[in-house]
Formats: sequence, C-alpha cells, structure tokens
Amino acid sequence: MNASAADGLSTILIHLFRGVVHRDENEARWNLVERYEARIRDYVSVLGLELVFDPDAGYAFLRMQETESEESPELPRLVARRRLSFQVSLILALLRRRLAEHDALSGEDRLVLERGDVLEMVRTFMPDGTSEARVDDRITANLKRVADLGFIRFLDDAGERIEIKRILAAFVDAQWLREFEQRLNEYRTYAEQELQNE
Repeated sequence: MNASAADGLSTILIHLFRGVVHRDENEARWNLVERYEARIRDYVSVLGLELVFDPDAGYAFLRMQETESEESPELPRLVARRRLSFQVSLILALLRRRLAEHDALSGEDRLVLERGDVLEMVRTFMPDGTSEARVDDRITANLKRVADLGFIRFLDDAGERIEIKRILAAFVDAQWLREFEQRLNEYRTYAEQELQNE
C-alpha cells in the first residue's frame, strides 16, 4: 500500500471511530468508505468490530460484532453504549415507526416532518395534566439530543423542519418495532410515575 492509500485508509478509519459517516454530509469521506470498504472490514474485524455500510441509504458506521460462539471470549466494548432517557427513546421509537409508514406508503427517499407534528406525536403519550408548554420545551430539548446522536437533522435554523435520517432504521430494527406497543405501555406507566414524582 502506498503512502497516499495508507493516508486515505487512516483518515476514514479515524472518522468511522468517531461516529457515523453520511454520504450527504461529506462526499469525500463517503468516497473513502467506498474505496476502502474491504480493507476497513479487515482492519476493524481484528478489534471485534464490523462495518455497517448501506450505500442505498448513504451511511456507514462501526459496531461490535455479535459473538455467537460460547468458546470465543467476549471482547471488551470498544464502541460505548449510550443510555437514553425515556423521552429520547420514545421519540426514536415514534420516528422509526413514522419512517416505516413513510417507506410503505411513499416513493420518496427523504422523510421531512414539521416540528409541530413531532411534538404532537410525543404529546399523545404524555400523561394528562402536564403543562403543554413545559412538555414542548422538554421534547424540543430531547429533539436536539436526537440530532446530536445523528438520527435527525434540522433543515432550518429555527428547527421547524426535521429530516429523519435513514440510519435510524439500523438502530431501531424490525424486532424492536414489533415490540413497540409493549414498549409504549411501559413508557406510559413511566410517564405517569414521573408526573406523580414531580
């Protein structure tokens, strides 16, 4: 491998270790993922990681490999798990369900929602008697957290138009969606307890 190729591979590995690479956010990085895909897979597999690369949806990231063998020792986690709050989890679940509905009913690739629509989706799962303004402030703060995690992008400075990124489908999978109703019941119970504790 010449110096230029080594530099390109090193550069894209560093970006992947830092987080998700999106085609629509940085074409040069995306091109490096495409060019070095096989080498990236070989390199990260030694560390117990795998490359998740979806050229159709336009994202790539690293995650821990699933260990199926009882004989192979479990490696320490290199990619940290993030603990999400109840409301962030609820927002992710609702957005994932909306993305699935969009894919089933629409031929468009992008899903863009108004902030008011998202607020309304989440509000329906909040207990009665909660101050609407207070709930909206909390939901807005949690939407910023979801954006920081890379699952949505605000399309304007005011945050009124929100694009749901396709990478959400890789993190909230079909099995998770099948358990959605059970999870929502848990969320309702949790929200009622939160209200009682305030």
